[in-house]
Amino acid sequence: MKISARNVIRGTVTKIVQGSVNTEVFIELPGGNEIVSIITKESAKALALKKGKQVYAVVKASNVMIAVD
Repeated sequence: MKISARNVIRGTVTKIVQGSVNTEVFIELPGGNEIVSIITKESAKALALKKGKQVYAVVKASNVMIAVD
């Protein structure tokens, strides 16, 4: 697989929450941190996602916002 995104992080699916249209995918990253992605229900099905599956979280964004209190 080749991809232009520079932020590609391997992780493990820990939880999947299916909605009527979208699916939340919880991914445990190395070191114990977690990232959550919201994808379409059809994409989750096409990727055959299930708990314990190794996946890649691919982050491609033109902006990263930072906030403080």
